[in-house]
Amino acid sequence: MNITKEELKDVLLRHKQWLSVDERGECADLSGVDLSGANLAGANLAGANLSRADLTRADLRGANLYDARLSGADLSGANLSRANLSRAYLARADLAGANLSEANLSDVNLVRANISEANLIGANLTGINLSNTDLSNTDLSGAALADAILARADLTAAILARADLSRAYLARADLFETDLTGADLCEANLTGANLSEANLTGANLSRAKLDNADFAGATWIDGTRK
Repeated sequence: MNITKEELKDVLLRHKQWLSVDERGECADLSGVDLSGANLAGANLAGANLSRADLTRADLRGANLYDARLSGADLSGANLSRANLSRAYLARADLAGANLSEANLSDVNLVRANISEANLIGANLTGINLSNTDLSNTDLSGAALADAILARADLTAAILARADLSRAYLARADLFETDLTGADLCEANLTGANLSEANLTGANLSRAKLDNADFAGATWIDGTRK
């Protein structure tokens, strides 16, 4: 469904009024709307409905998407740098190649979402649910993933250097050839995880659960090969 610039401007104005508890306001419903390439930098879309919206290559830098509904939305190639996505619902969303650097993704639901090749450098993903999510080739350097749920997630060849994965749940996750240099995996659950060919140099694995984890060919914390 298409929308004109003037119509979008009106929707954003009414949404701003709604957030201010103005009786003239109305919660933005942009579900299924074509917003590809739209300039929404700094926009306040907290609580908005963007389910199944086409946001490919959209500029959402610094946008407020707190508690927004984005299930099934196409955000591939979108710029979400420093955006606030806390508590947003992004199940089955496509974020392939998106720029999420320094974005706030705490308590976000990304079950079965595609985040392959996305830029998540310095992003806050504390407590996030990424079960069954495709994170292959994703750059998560220095990301905050404490208490994150990553059960069965695909993290093949991902970069998690210096990431905080303390207490993260990574049971049966695929970490083949993943860069975990200097990562904090203290008390993480890696039961049944595939860490073959992974680089764990300098990583903190204290009190981590490693039952049935596969470390074949991995570089251990002291730099030696398993």
